[in-house]
Amino acid sequence: MIVTAMQPYFFPYIGYFQLLKCSNIFVILDDVQHIQRGWVNRNRILINQEPYWLTYPVQKASQNLFINQRHYVEDQNTRTKIVQSIASAYRKAPHFIEIYPFLLEIMNFGSNNVSDFNTNLIRCLAGCLEIECQILLSSELDKDNSLKGENRIIEINRCLGSSHYVNPIGGIPLYEKQHFTECGLKLSFLQPEDIHYPQLKKPFVPFLSIIDVLMFNGVSGTSKLLTKYHLIKHEDSKDG
Repeated sequence: MIVTAMQPYFFPYIGYFQLLKCSNIFVILDDVQHIQRGWVNRNRILINQEPYWLTYPVQKASQNLFINQRHYVEDQNTRTKIVQSIASAYRKAPHFIEIYPFLLEIMNFGSNNVSDFNTNLIRCLAGCLEIECQILLSSELDKDNSLKGENRIIEINRCLGSSHYVNPIGGIPLYEKQHFTECGLKLSFLQPEDIHYPQLKKPFVPFLSIIDVLMFNGVSGTSKLLTKYHLIKHEDSKDG
Protein backbone atom coordinates (compact mmCIF):
# COMPACT_ATOMS: atom_id res chain seq x y z
CA MET A 1 0.00 0.00 0.00
CA ILE A 2 1.37 3.40 -1.03
CA VAL A 3 0.92 6.40 1.27
CA THR A 4 1.75 10.00 0.43
CA ALA A 5 1.39 13.14 2.55
CA MET A 6 1.41 16.88 1.95
CA GLN A 7 0.17 20.09 3.53
CA PRO A 8 -3.17 21.30 2.10
CA TYR A 9 -2.02 23.60 -0.71
CA PHE A 10 -4.18 26.24 -2.41
CA PHE A 11 -4.87 25.11 -6.00
CA PRO A 12 -1.56 23.20 -6.09
CA TYR A 13 0.62 22.34 -9.07
CA ILE A 14 0.10 19.19 -11.16
CA GLY A 15 2.83 17.26 -9.29
CA TYR A 16 0.67 17.43 -6.16
CA PHE A 17 -2.11 15.58 -7.97
CA GLN A 18 0.36 13.10 -9.41
CA LEU A 19 1.11 12.20 -5.78
CA LEU A 20 -2.57 11.54 -5.22
CA LYS A 21 -2.70 9.55 -8.46
CA CYS A 22 0.08 7.18 -7.37
CA SER A 23 -1.36 6.70 -3.85
CA ASN A 24 -3.71 4.36 -2.10
CA ILE A 25 -3.97 6.85 0.77
CA PHE A 26 -3.11 10.55 0.66
CA VAL A 27 -2.72 12.25 4.05
CA ILE A 28 -3.35 15.98 4.35
CA LEU A 29 -0.96 17.37 6.97
CA ASP A 30 -3.38 19.78 8.61
CA ASP A 31 -1.88 19.62 12.12
CA VAL A 32 1.43 21.33 11.32
CA GLN A 33 2.29 25.01 11.52
CA HIS A 34 1.20 27.33 8.74
CA ILE A 35 4.30 28.70 6.98
CA GLN A 36 4.11 32.29 5.82
CA ARG A 37 4.79 32.86 2.11
CA GLY A 38 4.42 29.15 1.41
CA TRP A 39 1.91 27.33 -0.78
CA VAL A 40 -0.94 26.85 1.69
CA ASN A 41 -2.73 30.09 0.83
CA ARG A 42 -1.32 31.02 -2.57
CA ASN A 43 -0.26 29.68 -5.94
CA ARG A 44 0.70 31.00 -9.35
CA ILE A 45 -1.45 31.54 -12.42
CA LEU A 46 -0.61 33.01 -15.83
CA ILE A 47 -1.32 36.70 -16.50
CA ASN A 48 0.12 38.39 -19.58
CA GLN A 49 2.40 35.38 -20.06
CA GLU A 50 3.99 35.94 -16.65
CA PRO A 51 3.57 34.00 -13.36
CA TYR A 52 1.23 35.89 -11.01
CA TRP A 53 0.60 35.09 -7.34
CA LEU A 54 -3.04 34.25 -6.66
CA THR A 55 -3.27 34.75 -2.89
CA TYR A 56 -6.04 34.10 -0.39
CA PRO A 57 -5.13 36.22 2.67
CA VAL A 58 -5.05 34.48 6.05
CA GLN A 59 -6.22 36.24 9.20
CA LYS A 60 -3.43 37.39 11.51
CA ALA A 61 -2.82 34.97 14.37
CA SER A 62 -0.07 33.28 16.35
CA GLN A 63 2.61 31.63 14.21
CA ASN A 64 2.38 28.61 16.52
CA LEU A 65 -1.13 27.69 15.39
CA PHE A 66 -1.64 24.69 13.12
CA ILE A 67 -3.07 25.01 9.62
CA ASN A 68 -6.39 23.63 10.87
CA GLN A 69 -6.51 26.46 13.43
CA ARG A 70 -6.04 29.27 10.91
CA HIS A 71 -8.74 31.09 8.94
CA TYR A 72 -8.89 32.93 5.66
CA VAL A 73 -10.01 36.56 5.66
CA GLU A 74 -13.79 36.40 6.05
CA ASP A 75 -14.72 38.79 3.28
CA GLN A 76 -16.78 37.89 0.22
CA ASN A 77 -15.05 40.67 -1.72
CA THR A 78 -11.76 38.82 -1.29
CA ARG A 79 -13.17 35.66 -2.84
CA THR A 80 -14.75 37.73 -5.60
CA LYS A 81 -11.38 39.30 -6.44
CA ILE A 82 -9.80 35.85 -6.62
CA VAL A 83 -12.35 34.50 -9.09
CA GLN A 84 -12.22 37.72 -11.10
CA SER A 85 -8.44 37.34 -11.38
CA ILE A 86 -8.91 33.79 -12.65
CA ALA A 87 -11.53 34.92 -15.16
CA SER A 88 -9.37 37.79 -16.39
CA ALA A 89 -6.35 35.51 -16.80
CA TYR A 90 -8.07 32.62 -18.59
CA ARG A 91 -11.15 33.96 -20.37
CA LYS A 92 -9.53 33.17 -23.74
CA ALA A 93 -8.25 29.72 -22.70
CA PRO A 94 -9.77 26.83 -24.68
CA HIS A 95 -11.41 25.14 -21.68
CA PHE A 96 -12.54 28.23 -19.76
CA ILE A 97 -16.26 27.46 -20.18
CA GLU A 98 -15.71 23.91 -18.90
CA ILE A 99 -13.51 24.78 -15.91
CA TYR A 100 -14.52 28.22 -14.61
CA PRO A 101 -17.96 27.25 -13.19
CA PHE A 102 -16.32 24.38 -11.30
CA LEU A 103 -13.75 26.75 -9.77
CA LEU A 104 -16.55 29.14 -8.79
CA GLU A 105 -18.25 26.31 -6.94
CA ILE A 106 -15.03 25.53 -5.07
CA MET A 107 -14.51 29.18 -4.12
CA ASN A 108 -18.05 29.33 -2.73
CA PHE A 109 -17.31 26.68 -0.08
CA GLY A 110 -19.05 27.52 3.19
CA SER A 111 -16.08 27.54 5.60
CA ASN A 112 -13.15 29.95 5.78
CA ASN A 113 -11.06 27.58 7.93
CA VAL A 114 -7.85 27.15 5.93
CA SER A 115 -7.68 23.38 6.32
CA ASP A 116 -11.38 22.82 5.66
CA PHE A 117 -11.37 25.08 2.59
CA ASN A 118 -8.21 23.60 1.05
CA THR A 119 -9.18 20.02 1.87
CA ASN A 120 -12.51 20.51 0.11
CA LEU A 121 -10.67 22.08 -2.83
CA ILE A 122 -8.29 19.12 -3.09
CA ARG A 123 -11.07 16.55 -2.77
CA CYS A 124 -13.19 18.31 -5.40
CA LEU A 125 -10.31 18.48 -7.87
CA ALA A 126 -9.32 14.86 -7.20
CA GLY A 127 -12.90 13.78 -7.80
CA CYS A 128 -13.10 15.81 -11.00
CA LEU A 129 -9.91 14.13 -12.25
CA GLU A 130 -11.20 10.68 -11.20
CA ILE A 131 -8.35 10.10 -8.76
CA GLU A 132 -9.45 7.19 -6.61
CA CYS A 133 -7.11 7.35 -3.61
CA GLN A 134 -8.51 7.80 -0.11
CA ILE A 135 -7.87 11.28 1.33
CA LEU A 136 -7.42 11.48 5.11
CA LEU A 137 -6.55 14.21 7.60
CA SER A 138 -3.43 13.84 9.72
CA SER A 139 -5.24 15.35 12.70
CA GLU A 140 -7.75 12.49 12.68
CA LEU A 141 -5.12 9.73 12.94
CA ASP A 142 -4.41 8.05 16.27
CA LYS A 143 -0.69 8.82 16.33
CA ASP A 144 2.09 10.17 18.51
CA ASN A 145 1.78 13.92 17.91
CA SER A 146 5.06 14.71 19.66
CA LEU A 147 7.04 13.37 16.70
CA LYS A 148 8.42 15.75 14.06
CA GLY A 149 9.85 15.59 10.55
CA GLU A 150 10.85 12.16 9.26
CA ASN A 151 9.69 10.44 12.46
CA ARG A 152 6.25 11.96 12.07
CA ILE A 153 5.96 10.65 8.51
CA ILE A 154 7.03 7.16 9.59
CA GLU A 155 4.48 7.29 12.41
CA ILE A 156 1.71 8.20 9.95
CA ASN A 157 2.68 5.24 7.77
CA ARG A 158 2.70 2.97 10.84
CA CYS A 159 -0.83 4.08 11.78
CA LEU A 160 -2.09 3.26 8.29
CA GLY A 161 -0.28 -0.06 7.89
CA SER A 162 1.62 1.27 4.91
CA SER A 163 4.43 -0.60 3.16
CA HIS A 164 5.59 2.17 0.82
CA TYR A 165 5.94 5.93 1.30
CA VAL A 166 6.30 8.25 -1.70
CA ASN A 167 7.49 11.84 -1.34
CA PRO A 168 7.96 14.64 -3.89
CA ILE A 169 11.44 14.67 -5.42
CA GLY A 170 12.36 17.85 -3.57
CA GLY A 171 12.28 16.00 -0.24
CA ILE A 172 15.31 13.80 -0.95
CA PRO A 173 17.58 15.61 1.56
CA LEU A 174 14.97 15.28 4.31
CA TYR A 175 14.80 11.50 4.58
CA GLU A 176 17.18 8.66 5.41
CA LYS A 177 16.42 5.43 3.55
CA GLN A 178 17.90 3.28 6.31
CA HIS A 179 15.48 4.68 8.87
CA PHE A 180 12.51 3.80 6.67
CA THR A 181 13.93 0.33 5.91
CA GLU A 182 14.38 -0.37 9.62
CA CYS A 183 10.69 0.47 10.06
CA GLY A 184 9.63 -1.89 7.25
CA LEU A 185 8.93 0.89 4.74
CA LYS A 186 10.00 1.29 1.14
CA LEU A 187 10.92 4.90 0.33
CA SER A 188 10.50 6.39 -3.15
CA PHE A 189 10.33 9.85 -4.68
CA LEU A 190 8.00 11.08 -7.38
CA GLN A 191 9.80 12.68 -10.32
CA PRO A 192 7.41 14.48 -12.71
CA GLU A 193 8.24 14.34 -16.39
CA ASP A 194 8.87 17.57 -18.28
CA ILE A 195 5.29 18.63 -18.95
CA HIS A 196 4.56 21.14 -21.71
CA TYR A 197 1.24 22.14 -23.26
CA PRO A 198 0.04 25.02 -25.45
CA GLN A 199 -0.74 28.23 -23.56
CA LEU A 200 -2.03 31.42 -25.15
CA LYS A 201 1.44 32.47 -26.27
CA LYS A 202 5.01 31.21 -26.29
CA PRO A 203 7.30 30.61 -24.48
CA PHE A 204 5.74 28.03 -22.17
CA VAL A 205 5.59 29.03 -18.48
CA PRO A 206 5.96 25.91 -16.26
CA PHE A 207 5.20 25.11 -12.62
CA LEU A 208 1.87 26.94 -12.38
CA SER A 209 -1.28 26.06 -10.47
CA ILE A 210 -3.53 23.19 -11.55
CA ILE A 211 -5.86 26.00 -12.66
CA ASP A 212 -3.54 26.71 -15.59
CA VAL A 213 -3.29 23.04 -16.51
CA LEU A 214 -7.07 22.61 -16.47
CA MET A 215 -7.77 25.79 -18.44
CA PHE A 216 -5.49 24.74 -21.30
CA ASN A 217 -6.05 20.96 -21.24
CA GLY A 218 -9.53 20.42 -19.80
CA VAL A 219 -10.36 17.58 -17.44
CA SER A 220 -9.60 14.85 -20.00
CA GLY A 221 -6.25 16.26 -21.06
CA THR A 222 -5.19 16.98 -17.48
CA SER A 223 -6.05 13.40 -16.47
CA LYS A 224 -3.65 12.13 -19.14
CA LEU A 225 -0.88 14.43 -17.88
CA LEU A 226 -1.25 12.99 -14.37
CA THR A 227 0.41 9.77 -15.54
CA LYS A 228 3.58 11.57 -16.71
CA TYR A 229 5.87 10.78 -13.78
CA HIS A 230 8.07 8.00 -12.50
CA LEU A 231 9.02 6.79 -9.05
CA ILE A 232 12.68 6.58 -8.15
CA LYS A 233 14.42 4.93 -5.22
CA HIS A 234 16.37 7.01 -2.75
CA GLU A 235 19.75 5.67 -3.94
CA ASP A 236 18.82 6.23 -7.58
CA SER A 237 18.05 9.89 -6.85
CA LYS A 238 21.53 10.42 -5.38
CA ASP A 239 23.11 9.05 -8.55
CA GLY A 240 21.13 11.51 -10.70
